[in-house]
Amino acid sequence: MNIIQYDLNVLNLLSKNKSMTVHDLAGSYSIEGSNQEESFLPTYHGILTLSVDENNRIIAQWMIGDHQQNGTGFYKDQILVINFNYEGEDDKTYKGVAVYRCLNRDVLDGFWSEKHGNPLYLGSEYCVRIQNSKIVN
Repeated sequence: MNIIQYDLNVLNLLSKNKSMTVHDLAGSYSIEGSNQEESFLPTYHGILTLSVDENNRIIAQWMIGDHQQNGTGFYKDQILVINFNYEGEDDKTYKGVAVYRCLNRDVLDGFWSEKHGNPLYLGSEYCVRIQNSKIVN
């Protein structure tokens, strides 16, 4: 593939994304992430489920092992922003913000920060849509 062909493919992908709506993001995603610390190696895996409420806002739920986090957010111009919270093992509520680039309908690439995390670093998260499979008898 030559450079011009590659550039046209990238432009085509970007133009397809322009027509994405908040409803296109609804579904479940397999996630791999790193915590808000110096290491950028993946430190957790889980499931992110996105749904859309009556006001076209995102409702998010992360399940990482047996740990649940919840959030609400909004989507515009291929950017998804979610304010999240969870209850820690110390029974305190922790809060943060996650920001994702929506590379396409099936892939989200993001970063996050929480209030009590290390301010020198951002967490990261890469999400791939879990495709529904149907069993045919």
